[in-house]
Amino acid sequence: MALLAAGCKAQDTPLSTKVDRRIEILVRSQLNVPQDWRVDVGDRSKSDISGFDTVPITFTSSADPTKKQTLSFLISKDGNTLARLSKWDISKDPSTLISSDSRPMRGSPQAKVTIINFDDLECPYCARMHAQLFPDTLDRYKDQIRIVYKDYPLIEIHPWALRAAIDANCLAAQSPAAYWNYVDYLHTHGDDVTGPQRDPAKSAATLDKMARDEGQRSKLDTGKLDACLTKQDDSVVRASIKEGDALGVDGTPTLFINGERLSGALPESQVWLAIDRALKSEGITPPAPNPPSHIGGDVKSPGDR
Repeated sequence: MALLAAGCKAQDTPLSTKVDRRIEILVRSQLNVPQDWRVDVGDRSKSDISGFDTVPITFTSSADPTKKQTLSFLISKDGNTLARLSKWDISKDPSTLISSDSRPMRGSPQAKVTIINFDDLECPYCARMHAQLFPDTLDRYKDQIRIVYKDYPLIEIHPWALRAAIDANCLAAQSPAAYWNYVDYLHTHGDDVTGPQRDPAKSAATLDKMARDEGQRSKLDTGKLDACLTKQDDSVVRASIKEGDALGVDGTPTLFINGERLSGALPESQVWLAIDRALKSEGITPPAPNPPSHIGGDVKSPGDR
């Protein structure tokens, strides 16, 4: 709980206009509130923290009054200290908050540690993470983990990522193996899809051809696959993006290891530390330490943002 000094004169009386003004000045400076936003201090109410009351502060856009947000602060009984308290809900198991049903999986279905990767098939940092997970991480932990990918294409900066996710899901609808073959290939041949001309239409055609080729190799129902590729239904991908947003995902890759979030293409040694923690919490002894491979050991980029 970070404390902010709201004044240095003791006061036992209820909130006054003068104290409200001191609160406003402090909050504006500490939170960098835009000048054209109004700050309104509400009435005190009893809090759960001894020695403090709760005071709501509402931020309203002058340009658009419908844009507003109210935050709860704590104020000491003497009116001298303002505090912002952050509360987290720990009533739910973080490992159960992300749905992985019907998604293709690698690893053991019975594994007690699940790694969920919010992935962008056009993201170079995702390609690096993919190379770390397969084969290094999966080889290291074998049947102790399972790995699931969720769609989080960064549409604003990656022109063909959305189509790639849709095409991958068309394959997944018939064969998890075909899905993973397609994902593996894209994460090592992204430049082939982008092409020297960076033509979105050519990229789309390349993606569809790659998917159809994989469909033939995997002996899928080509009629169903063609219909899915032609339809380009993005509802599943959009739902995955929305789920990621709700979880605080703002870049790729983002891993959730039994609910613990890791953002960016971290070195695999750091990813393994998180996996080891998850295994130990389940009463499972992690594999003996061994040096990470060169593939991800020097990757320090925070990922696409």
